[in-house]
Amino acid sequence: MQLNLVCVGERMPSWVNEGYEEYARRLPRECALMLREIAPGKRTRNCDIQRILADEGQRMLAVVGGNAHIVTLDVGGKAWSTRELAEVLARWLREGRDIALLVGGPDGLSDACRQRAAESWSLSRMTFPHPLVRVIVAEQLYRAWTLLNNHPYHR
Repeated sequence: MQLNLVCVGERMPSWVNEGYEEYARRLPRECALMLREIAPGKRTRNCDIQRILADEGQRMLAVVGGNAHIVTLDVGGKAWSTRELAEVLARWLREGRDIALLVGGPDGLSDACRQRAAESWSLSRMTFPHPLVRVIVAEQLYRAWTLLNNHPYHR
């Protein structure tokens, strides 16, 4: 199984890349975390946001492929505790399919992404900066893996 973190946005600050990489590299090969960046659509004062969202969504889904288990990261999704995330990760590992975690850009995710999703995960009822979401997701997946493997990281 591979975890694909598909995010709208490129050229993140170094602290974001370093934070993400720190936790992604800690995960073992059986649940490797790979970042897939999608260039954001060009936003102008009078742009058509729905058209931009649809284009970003098409490009995200093209990266995902047809057989992946899609999970959107969305404020309206299900809020999991760390232990619940560990149970979800265990289920994903048992199923053996690649997982695609979709993080939208400044205007969120397209309807097409939401419709293709099997699950929706909310990190919080608060809205986080999209770059920070990468670090939080990587750390929480690593923490969930440590719980499953009785590693002392999660105490």
